[in-house]
Amino acid sequence: MKRLRPLSSRRSTSQFPLRKVDSRADLLELQRAMAGAIFRPLTSRWRMQSESADGQGSRAVAAEFIKPNDRLSSFERLEIYNRQYWFRLLDCLYEDYPGLRAVLGERKFLKLAIAYLTRYPSDSFALRDLGSRLEQFLREEPLWSAPREALALDMARFEWAQVVAFDALARPPITTDEILDTPPAELRLHIQPYVSLLALRYAVDHFLIALKKGSTDGLRGEASNAVEPAPKASGATKRVRLPGRADICLAVHRHDNQLYFKRLEPEAFAILSGLQRGLTVEKACAEAVSSFERSQIDWAAKIKEWFQNWAALGWLSLAK
Repeated sequence: MKRLRPLSSRRSTSQFPLRKVDSRADLLELQRAMAGAIFRPLTSRWRMQSESADGQGSRAVAAEFIKPNDRLSSFERLEIYNRQYWFRLLDCLYEDYPGLRAVLGERKFLKLAIAYLTRYPSDSFALRDLGSRLEQFLREEPLWSAPREALALDMARFEWAQVVAFDALARPPITTDEILDTPPAELRLHIQPYVSLLALRYAVDHFLIALKKGSTDGLRGEASNAVEPAPKASGATKRVRLPGRADICLAVHRHDNQLYFKRLEPEAFAILSGLQRGLTVEKACAEAVSSFERSQIDWAAKIKEWFQNWAALGWLSLAK
C-alpha cells in the first residue's frame, strides 16, 4: 500500500510566495486584501467563493498572505473568517427584525438579508447601523418582500426605529425657564433624535407585541404613559395573525433606558412633524389644526395637554 506523506509536509509549503510587509503601505495593502476576501458574499452552500472580486482564484489570493498549517490550507483558513463574518451579520439582522421575519417567513427573510447585504455591505464600525438602508433597499427592490411589500416596509421602518430609539443621541430636554418668555410665534423646539415619528398603513405595533409576547424583549406599548411590566416568557410559540390595514401614527422612543411606542392622534403627529421640520410652535399647531379641523373640540386645551405630555417624556429640546 502506498504511504501518504504527513499532512504537515503536504500543506506546509505553498506554490505561492507570501507577501512581504516592510512598510505601512504594505500593511495597508495586506489589510485591504484580507478585508476584500472576508467581505465577499458566500456561495449558496455557505462556502467562500472560488474567485475573488477581480477574477483571481481565491486559493491563490489566500496563499499570498495566509500560511497553511498541518490541518488547513490557506484557502480553508481564510474561509473560516469569511463564513464567520457573514454569519455574524446575518445573525444581527435576524435578531433586529423578528417582525419582518414573521411577515416574510424564515426562508424568504434569509434570502432578503443576503441580497440586502450584497447590495449594501456593512460600512460602519457599529453593528447597530447594519439595517440603516433596509427601508431604502425594500423600496428599490420590492420583489424580495412580494406579495407583502407594504406590510414589510412598515415593519422594517418600525423595527429600525427601535434601533434608533435604543442608542441615538439625546439632547438636554427643555425646562420651563427656557421657554417662559418666548412667544409661540418665535419658539422653535427640536424633537429628540431618538424619537421616530412614523405614519404607517398597518398596525405593526400590536402585531409585534403579540409576536414578542412570552419573550423578555423590552418594547412596550403605552395607553397613557404607564409603565407596564415586561411580558413573561412562555414555553410555546404561537402563530400570530398578520395585521390588517389600519392607518396609524406612532412615536417610537425610549424612557428610563427602556424602549416604548406610543400611538398619536393625527393632529398631534402633525404638530410633532412640523416641529421636526423646523416650524415654530405656533406655525406647527396652526397647520395641524387647519388640516384636521373638527367641531366641538377645545384645541387650546388639547394642545396644552399634548405639550405637557411630550415635555414630561423628554421629547422636546430647545432649538439653538
